Amino acid sequence: MPHYRYRAAQADGRIIKGTTEALHEADLEAQLKNHGLSLIDTKLLKDRQGTVKGMQPRDIINFLFQLEMQIRGGVPINTALADMCEDAESTQSHNLAAGLVEKISAGATLAEAIGAYPGIFSEVVRNLIRAGEASGQLPEVLQEIVRSLKWQDELAAETKKLMMYPSFIIVVIGGVVFFLMIYLVPQLVGFLTNMGQEIPLQTRALIALSSLFVHYWWAILTLPIAAAIGLASLARINPKVRYQLHRAILNLPFIGTVLKKTILARFADTFALMYRTGIPLLEGLVYCEKVSGNLVIQQGIARARDRIANGESISSSFAAEKMFPNLVIRMLKVGENTGALDTALANINYFYSRDIEESIGKVQAMIEPAITVLMGLILGWIMMAVLSPIYDTLTKMKT
Repeated sequence: MPHYRYRAAQADGRIIKGTTEALHEADLEAQLKNHGLSLIDTKLLKDRQGTVKGMQPRDIINFLFQLEMQIRGGVPINTALADMCEDAESTQSHNLAAGLVEKISAGATLAEAIGAYPGIFSEVVRNLIRAGEASGQLPEVLQEIVRSLKWQDELAAETKKLMMYPSFIIVVIGGVVFFLMIYLVPQLVGFLTNMGQEIPLQTRALIALSSLFVHYWWAILTLPIAAAIGLASLARINPKVRYQLHRAILNLPFIGTVLKKTILARFADTFALMYRTGIPLLEGLVYCEKVSGNLVIQQGIARARDRIANGESISSSFAAEKMFPNLVIRMLKVGENTGALDTALANINYFYSRDIEESIGKVQAMIEPAITVLMGLILGWIMMAVLSPIYDTLTKMKT
Protein backbone atom coordinates (compact mmCIF):
# COMPACT_ATOMS: atom_id res chain seq x y z
CA MET A 1 0.00 0.00 0.00
CA PRO A 2 1.29 3.53 -0.74
CA HIS A 3 2.98 5.51 2.02
CA TYR A 4 2.16 9.23 2.26
CA ARG A 5 3.82 12.09 4.09
CA TYR A 6 1.20 14.68 4.99
CA ARG A 7 0.58 18.02 6.67
CA ALA A 8 -2.78 18.46 8.34
CA ALA A 9 -4.49 21.08 10.50
CA GLN A 10 -6.17 20.38 13.83
CA ALA A 11 -9.41 22.09 14.86
CA ASP A 12 -7.46 24.71 16.84
CA GLY A 13 -5.36 25.56 13.79
CA ARG A 14 -2.18 23.79 14.81
CA ILE A 15 -0.27 22.12 11.98
CA ILE A 16 0.92 18.55 12.41
CA LYS A 17 3.06 16.36 10.16
CA GLY A 18 3.16 12.60 9.79
CA THR A 19 3.29 9.57 7.55
CA THR A 20 0.72 6.83 7.04
CA GLU A 21 -0.54 4.24 4.58
CA ALA A 22 -3.59 4.83 2.39
CA LEU A 23 -5.09 3.42 -0.78
CA HIS A 24 -4.99 6.85 -2.40
CA GLU A 25 -5.19 10.54 -1.47
CA ALA A 26 -8.95 10.44 -0.99
CA ASP A 27 -8.54 7.54 1.43
CA LEU A 28 -5.81 9.47 3.28
CA GLU A 29 -8.08 12.51 3.57
CA ALA A 30 -10.91 10.34 4.92
CA GLN A 31 -8.60 8.77 7.50
CA LEU A 32 -7.41 12.16 8.72
CA LYS A 33 -10.96 13.48 8.83
CA ASN A 34 -11.94 10.62 11.12
CA HIS A 35 -9.25 11.86 13.51
CA GLY A 36 -10.44 15.46 13.36
CA LEU A 37 -7.74 16.61 10.97
CA SER A 38 -7.95 18.57 7.72
CA LEU A 39 -5.46 17.61 5.01
CA ILE A 40 -3.32 20.51 3.76
CA ASP A 41 -0.90 18.75 1.41
CA THR A 42 0.60 15.33 0.93
CA LYS A 43 3.45 13.57 -0.85
CA LEU A 44 3.64 9.97 -2.01
CA LEU A 45 6.70 8.40 -0.40
CA LYS A 46 6.64 4.95 -1.93
CA ASP A 47 4.87 3.94 -5.11
CA ARG A 48 2.87 0.76 -4.68
CA GLN A 49 4.15 -0.69 -7.91
CA GLY A 50 7.62 -1.16 -6.50
CA THR A 51 6.37 -3.46 -3.72
CA VAL A 52 4.81 -6.04 -6.04
CA LYS A 53 7.77 -8.01 -7.31
CA GLY A 54 5.91 -11.09 -8.45
CA MET A 55 3.04 -13.42 -7.71
CA GLN A 56 2.53 -17.13 -8.06
CA PRO A 57 0.27 -18.15 -10.98
CA ARG A 58 -2.37 -19.50 -8.60
CA ASP A 59 -2.44 -16.20 -6.69
CA ILE A 60 -2.99 -14.33 -9.97
CA ILE A 61 -5.77 -16.75 -10.93
CA ASN A 62 -7.45 -16.30 -7.54
CA PHE A 63 -7.10 -12.50 -7.78
CA LEU A 64 -8.74 -12.34 -11.22
CA PHE A 65 -11.44 -14.83 -10.17
CA GLN A 66 -12.45 -12.66 -7.20
CA LEU A 67 -12.46 -9.56 -9.40
CA GLU A 68 -14.62 -11.29 -12.03
CA MET A 69 -17.17 -12.47 -9.43
CA GLN A 70 -17.54 -9.01 -7.92
CA ILE A 71 -17.85 -7.23 -11.27
CA ARG A 72 -20.37 -9.83 -12.44
CA GLY A 73 -22.35 -9.07 -9.28
CA GLY A 74 -22.57 -5.40 -10.23
CA VAL A 75 -19.89 -4.08 -7.88
CA PRO A 76 -17.91 -1.14 -9.37
CA ILE A 77 -14.32 -2.02 -10.23
CA ASN A 78 -12.74 0.36 -7.72
CA THR A 79 -15.04 -0.79 -4.92
CA ALA A 80 -14.32 -4.42 -5.75
CA LEU A 81 -10.56 -3.81 -5.69
CA ALA A 82 -10.80 -1.89 -2.40
CA ASP A 83 -12.70 -4.81 -0.83
CA MET A 84 -10.11 -7.25 -2.19
CA CYS A 85 -7.36 -5.08 -0.74
CA GLU A 86 -8.87 -5.29 2.74
CA ASP A 87 -9.66 -9.02 2.53
CA ALA A 88 -6.45 -10.13 0.80
CA GLU A 89 -4.80 -13.20 2.31
CA SER A 90 -1.32 -12.34 1.03
CA THR A 91 0.74 -9.16 1.11
CA GLN A 92 1.27 -9.31 -2.65
CA SER A 93 -2.46 -9.48 -3.41
CA HIS A 94 -3.11 -6.67 -0.92
CA ASN A 95 -0.46 -4.47 -2.50
CA LEU A 96 -1.60 -5.24 -6.03
CA ALA A 97 -5.22 -4.36 -5.29
CA ALA A 98 -4.14 -1.15 -3.57
CA GLY A 99 -1.99 -0.15 -6.52
CA LEU A 100 -4.80 -0.78 -9.00
CA VAL A 101 -7.22 1.27 -6.87
CA GLU A 102 -4.76 4.15 -6.84
CA LYS A 103 -4.30 4.14 -10.61
CA ILE A 104 -7.98 3.72 -11.46
CA SER A 105 -8.86 6.52 -9.02
CA ALA A 106 -6.44 8.70 -10.98
CA GLY A 107 -8.44 8.06 -14.16
CA ALA A 108 -6.85 4.93 -15.65
CA THR A 109 -8.86 2.06 -17.08
CA LEU A 110 -8.40 -1.42 -15.63
CA ALA A 111 -6.29 -2.43 -18.65
CA GLU A 112 -4.09 0.66 -18.24
CA ALA A 113 -3.76 0.03 -14.50
CA ILE A 114 -2.63 -3.58 -14.84
CA GLY A 115 -0.27 -2.45 -17.61
CA ALA A 116 1.88 -1.01 -14.82
CA TYR A 117 2.58 -4.57 -13.65
CA PRO A 118 4.12 -6.37 -16.66
CA GLY A 119 5.82 -8.87 -14.37
CA ILE A 120 2.42 -10.06 -13.12
CA PHE A 121 0.02 -9.64 -16.03
CA SER A 122 1.13 -10.73 -19.48
CA GLU A 123 0.57 -8.63 -22.58
CA VAL A 124 -2.10 -11.10 -23.67
CA VAL A 125 -4.07 -10.60 -20.44
CA ARG A 126 -3.78 -6.82 -20.71
CA ASN A 127 -5.08 -6.78 -24.28
CA LEU A 128 -7.92 -9.17 -23.47
CA ILE A 129 -9.05 -6.95 -20.61
CA ARG A 130 -8.80 -3.90 -22.86
CA ALA A 131 -11.04 -5.65 -25.40
CA GLY A 132 -13.45 -6.69 -22.65
CA GLU A 133 -13.75 -3.12 -21.39
CA ALA A 134 -14.32 -1.81 -24.92
CA SER A 135 -17.05 -4.39 -25.66
CA GLY A 136 -18.76 -4.16 -22.27
CA GLN A 137 -18.11 -7.86 -21.64
CA LEU A 138 -15.43 -7.57 -18.96
CA PRO A 139 -16.88 -10.26 -16.62
CA GLU A 140 -17.07 -12.77 -19.48
CA VAL A 141 -13.52 -11.94 -20.60
CA LEU A 142 -12.19 -12.27 -17.04
CA GLN A 143 -13.94 -15.63 -16.75
CA GLU A 144 -12.23 -16.83 -19.94
CA ILE A 145 -8.86 -15.51 -18.73
CA VAL A 146 -9.24 -17.36 -15.43
CA ARG A 147 -10.18 -20.58 -17.24
CA SER A 148 -7.20 -20.27 -19.58
CA LEU A 149 -4.74 -19.49 -16.78
CA LYS A 150 -6.01 -22.45 -14.74
CA TRP A 151 -5.56 -24.76 -17.71
CA GLN A 152 -2.08 -23.43 -18.44
CA ASP A 153 -1.07 -23.81 -14.78
CA GLU A 154 -2.24 -27.45 -14.73
CA LEU A 155 -0.47 -28.10 -18.03
CA ALA A 156 2.76 -26.57 -16.72
CA ALA A 157 2.53 -28.71 -13.58
CA GLU A 158 2.14 -31.89 -15.64
CA THR A 159 5.04 -30.95 -17.91
CA LYS A 160 7.23 -30.11 -14.93
CA LYS A 161 6.42 -33.47 -13.37
CA LEU A 162 7.41 -35.17 -16.62
CA MET A 163 10.78 -33.39 -16.59
CA MET A 164 11.48 -33.77 -12.87
CA TYR A 165 11.16 -37.56 -12.64
CA PRO A 166 13.88 -38.51 -15.15
CA SER A 167 16.06 -35.68 -13.84
CA PHE A 168 15.81 -37.11 -10.33
CA ILE A 169 16.60 -40.64 -11.51
CA ILE A 170 19.60 -39.42 -13.53
CA VAL A 171 20.94 -37.62 -10.45
CA VAL A 172 20.53 -40.82 -8.41
CA ILE A 173 22.34 -42.87 -11.07
CA GLY A 174 25.10 -40.25 -11.21
CA GLY A 175 25.48 -40.42 -7.42
CA VAL A 176 25.75 -44.21 -7.49
CA VAL A 177 28.35 -44.10 -10.27
CA PHE A 178 30.38 -41.48 -8.40
CA PHE A 179 30.33 -43.61 -5.25
CA LEU A 180 31.47 -46.69 -7.13
CA MET A 181 34.18 -44.91 -9.11
CA ILE A 182 35.61 -42.81 -6.28
CA TYR A 183 35.22 -45.12 -3.30
CA LEU A 184 34.61 -48.77 -4.22
CA VAL A 185 36.65 -49.33 -7.39
CA PRO A 186 39.90 -47.76 -6.01
CA GLN A 187 39.74 -50.19 -3.08
CA LEU A 188 39.59 -53.10 -5.51
CA VAL A 189 42.41 -51.86 -7.75
CA GLY A 190 45.14 -52.95 -5.35
CA PHE A 191 43.60 -56.38 -4.97
CA LEU A 192 43.23 -56.84 -8.72
CA THR A 193 46.77 -55.70 -9.55
CA ASN A 194 48.31 -57.94 -6.84
CA MET A 195 46.73 -61.10 -8.19
CA GLY A 196 49.55 -61.40 -10.70
CA GLN A 197 47.23 -62.13 -13.57
CA GLU A 198 46.76 -60.23 -16.80
CA ILE A 199 43.98 -57.72 -16.28
CA PRO A 200 41.23 -57.91 -18.93
CA LEU A 201 40.54 -54.93 -21.19
CA GLN A 202 37.21 -54.06 -19.58
CA THR A 203 38.84 -54.06 -16.13
CA ARG A 204 41.67 -51.81 -17.34
CA ALA A 205 39.04 -49.47 -18.79
CA LEU A 206 37.21 -49.44 -15.44
CA ILE A 207 40.42 -48.67 -13.55
CA ALA A 208 41.27 -45.83 -15.98
CA LEU A 209 37.77 -44.42 -15.65
CA SER A 210 37.93 -44.65 -11.87
CA SER A 211 41.28 -42.84 -11.88
CA LEU A 212 39.72 -40.11 -14.00
CA PHE A 213 36.90 -39.70 -11.47
CA VAL A 214 39.31 -39.67 -8.50
CA HIS A 215 41.66 -37.04 -9.94
CA TYR A 216 39.22 -34.90 -11.91
CA TRP A 217 35.94 -35.26 -10.02
CA TRP A 218 35.70 -31.47 -9.71
CA ALA A 219 35.82 -31.08 -13.51
CA ILE A 220 33.26 -33.86 -14.06
CA LEU A 221 30.87 -32.08 -11.68
CA THR A 222 31.43 -28.49 -12.82
CA LEU A 223 31.91 -28.81 -16.58
CA PRO A 224 28.32 -29.89 -17.39
CA ILE A 225 26.93 -27.09 -15.21
CA ALA A 226 29.30 -24.52 -16.74
CA ALA A 227 28.47 -25.75 -20.24
CA ALA A 228 24.73 -25.47 -19.55
CA ILE A 229 25.10 -21.93 -18.15
CA GLY A 230 27.33 -20.91 -21.06
CA LEU A 231 24.93 -22.33 -23.64
CA ALA A 232 21.96 -20.61 -22.00
CA SER A 233 23.82 -17.28 -21.90
CA LEU A 234 24.91 -17.61 -25.52
CA ALA A 235 21.37 -18.51 -26.58
CA ARG A 236 20.07 -15.42 -24.79
CA ILE A 237 22.26 -13.05 -26.81
CA ASN A 238 22.53 -14.94 -30.12
CA PRO A 239 19.26 -15.68 -31.99
CA LYS A 240 20.90 -18.33 -34.19
CA VAL A 241 22.13 -20.29 -31.18
CA ARG A 242 18.75 -19.85 -29.49
CA TYR A 243 16.98 -21.18 -32.59
CA GLN A 244 19.22 -24.27 -32.75
CA LEU A 245 18.79 -24.88 -29.01
CA HIS A 246 15.00 -24.59 -29.22
CA ARG A 247 14.95 -26.92 -32.23
CA ALA A 248 17.10 -29.44 -30.35
CA ILE A 249 14.69 -29.31 -27.40
CA LEU A 250 11.75 -30.07 -29.68
CA ASN A 251 13.69 -33.02 -31.14
CA LEU A 252 14.49 -34.63 -27.79
CA PRO A 253 13.43 -38.30 -27.72
CA PHE A 254 9.98 -38.76 -26.18
CA ILE A 255 10.02 -35.51 -24.15
CA GLY A 256 10.44 -33.20 -27.18
CA THR A 257 7.17 -34.40 -28.71
CA VAL A 258 5.27 -33.69 -25.49
CA LEU A 259 6.84 -30.23 -25.19
CA LYS A 260 5.88 -29.37 -28.76
CA LYS A 261 2.29 -30.47 -28.17
CA THR A 262 2.21 -28.40 -24.98
CA ILE A 263 3.39 -25.27 -26.79
CA LEU A 264 0.91 -25.74 -29.65
CA ALA A 265 -1.92 -26.38 -27.18
CA ARG A 266 -1.11 -23.13 -25.37
CA PHE A 267 -0.99 -21.33 -28.73
CA ALA A 268 -4.39 -22.73 -29.78
CA ASP A 269 -5.99 -21.81 -26.45
CA THR A 270 -4.63 -18.25 -26.52
CA PHE A 271 -5.57 -17.78 -30.19
CA ALA A 272 -9.12 -19.00 -29.52
CA LEU A 273 -9.46 -16.73 -26.49
CA MET A 274 -8.29 -13.63 -28.35
CA TYR A 275 -10.45 -14.43 -31.38
CA ARG A 276 -13.58 -14.86 -29.22
CA THR A 277 -12.85 -11.62 -27.40
CA GLY A 278 -12.87 -9.67 -30.65
CA ILE A 279 -9.18 -8.93 -31.05
CA PRO A 280 -8.29 -8.81 -34.78
CA LEU A 281 -6.90 -12.08 -36.09
CA LEU A 282 -3.51 -10.78 -37.25
CA GLU A 283 -3.01 -8.81 -34.03
CA GLY A 284 -3.93 -11.89 -32.01
CA LEU A 285 -1.31 -13.95 -33.84
CA VAL A 286 1.36 -11.40 -32.91
CA TYR A 287 0.61 -11.98 -29.22
CA CYS A 288 0.40 -15.74 -29.75
CA GLU A 289 3.96 -15.73 -31.08
CA LYS A 290 5.18 -14.43 -27.73
CA VAL A 291 3.11 -16.96 -25.78
CA SER A 292 4.81 -19.93 -27.44
CA GLY A 293 8.21 -19.26 -25.84
CA ASN A 294 9.99 -21.33 -28.51
CA LEU A 295 11.80 -19.54 -31.34
CA VAL A 296 11.17 -22.32 -33.88
CA ILE A 297 7.41 -22.18 -33.35
CA GLN A 298 7.46 -18.38 -33.05
CA GLN A 299 8.98 -18.07 -36.50
CA GLY A 300 6.52 -20.62 -37.87
CA ILE A 301 3.58 -18.60 -36.53
CA ALA A 302 5.11 -15.40 -37.93
CA ARG A 303 5.45 -16.92 -41.41
CA ALA A 304 1.87 -18.21 -41.25
CA ARG A 305 0.70 -14.73 -40.18
CA ASP A 306 2.48 -13.18 -43.16
CA ARG A 307 0.73 -15.61 -45.51
CA ILE A 308 -2.65 -14.77 -43.96
CA ALA A 309 -1.89 -11.05 -44.33
CA ASN A 310 -1.18 -11.70 -48.03
CA GLY A 311 -4.59 -13.27 -48.53
CA GLU A 312 -4.05 -16.99 -47.94
CA SER A 313 -6.45 -18.96 -45.78
CA ILE A 314 -5.61 -19.74 -42.15
CA SER A 315 -5.61 -23.50 -42.70
CA SER A 316 -3.34 -23.41 -45.76
CA SER A 317 -0.99 -20.94 -44.05
CA PHE A 318 -0.45 -23.23 -41.08
CA ALA A 319 -0.41 -26.35 -43.26
CA ALA A 320 2.60 -24.92 -45.10
CA GLU A 321 4.54 -24.77 -41.82
CA LYS A 322 3.87 -28.44 -40.99
CA MET A 323 3.56 -27.62 -37.31
CA PHE A 324 0.12 -29.14 -36.85
CA PRO A 325 -1.04 -32.67 -37.72
CA ASN A 326 -3.51 -33.12 -40.58
CA LEU A 327 -6.45 -33.51 -38.19
CA VAL A 328 -5.83 -30.04 -36.74
CA ILE A 329 -5.50 -28.50 -40.21
CA ARG A 330 -8.83 -30.07 -41.20
CA MET A 331 -10.44 -28.61 -38.06
CA LEU A 332 -9.14 -25.16 -39.00
CA LYS A 333 -10.41 -25.53 -42.56
CA VAL A 334 -13.88 -26.56 -41.41
CA GLY A 335 -13.95 -23.66 -38.94
CA GLU A 336 -13.05 -21.19 -41.68
CA ASN A 337 -15.60 -22.55 -44.14
CA THR A 338 -18.45 -22.58 -41.60
CA GLY A 339 -17.61 -19.27 -39.92
CA ALA A 340 -17.04 -21.06 -36.60
CA LEU A 341 -13.30 -20.59 -36.23
CA ASP A 342 -13.57 -20.07 -32.46
CA THR A 343 -15.28 -23.46 -32.10
CA ALA A 344 -12.62 -25.09 -34.27
CA LEU A 345 -9.86 -23.57 -32.13
CA ALA A 346 -11.60 -24.77 -28.96
CA ASN A 347 -11.76 -28.28 -30.45
CA ILE A 348 -8.06 -28.10 -31.29
CA ASN A 349 -7.32 -27.14 -27.70
CA TYR A 350 -9.39 -30.10 -26.46
CA PHE A 351 -7.62 -32.41 -28.92
CA TYR A 352 -4.20 -31.34 -27.69
CA SER A 353 -5.18 -31.42 -24.00
CA ARG A 354 -6.30 -35.03 -24.29
CA ASP A 355 -3.32 -35.96 -26.46
CA ILE A 356 -0.86 -34.39 -24.01
CA GLU A 357 -2.31 -36.33 -21.06
CA GLU A 358 -1.98 -39.59 -23.00
CA SER A 359 1.53 -38.72 -24.21
CA ILE A 360 2.74 -37.84 -20.72
CA GLY A 361 1.39 -41.15 -19.41
CA LYS A 362 3.12 -43.08 -22.20
CA VAL A 363 6.44 -41.27 -21.76
CA GLN A 364 6.39 -41.81 -18.00
CA ALA A 365 5.63 -45.50 -18.57
CA MET A 366 8.61 -45.77 -20.94
CA ILE A 367 11.09 -43.71 -18.93
CA GLU A 368 10.98 -45.87 -15.81
CA PRO A 369 11.98 -49.20 -17.45
CA ALA A 370 14.46 -47.42 -19.76
CA ILE A 371 16.26 -45.84 -16.82
CA THR A 372 16.14 -49.13 -14.92
CA VAL A 373 17.77 -50.91 -17.87
CA LEU A 374 20.41 -48.16 -18.16
CA MET A 375 21.26 -48.42 -14.48
CA GLY A 376 21.39 -52.21 -14.77
CA LEU A 377 23.80 -52.00 -17.71
CA ILE A 378 26.11 -49.60 -15.87
CA LEU A 379 26.16 -51.65 -12.69
CA GLY A 380 26.44 -54.89 -14.67
CA TRP A 381 29.47 -53.62 -16.58
CA ILE A 382 31.17 -52.53 -13.36
CA MET A 383 30.48 -55.86 -11.68
CA MET A 384 31.71 -57.82 -14.71
CA ALA A 385 34.88 -55.71 -14.89
CA VAL A 386 35.57 -56.37 -11.20
CA LEU A 387 34.56 -60.02 -10.99
CA SER A 388 36.01 -61.19 -14.33
CA PRO A 389 39.70 -61.22 -13.23
CA ILE A 390 38.74 -62.73 -9.87
CA TYR A 391 36.85 -65.51 -11.62
CA ASP A 392 39.80 -66.12 -13.99
CA THR A 393 42.18 -66.38 -11.03
CA LEU A 394 39.94 -68.83 -9.19
CA THR A 395 39.60 -70.93 -12.34
CA LYS A 396 43.40 -71.14 -12.79
CA MET A 397 43.85 -72.05 -9.13
CA LYS A 398 41.51 -75.03 -9.56
CA THR A 399 43.39 -76.24 -12.60
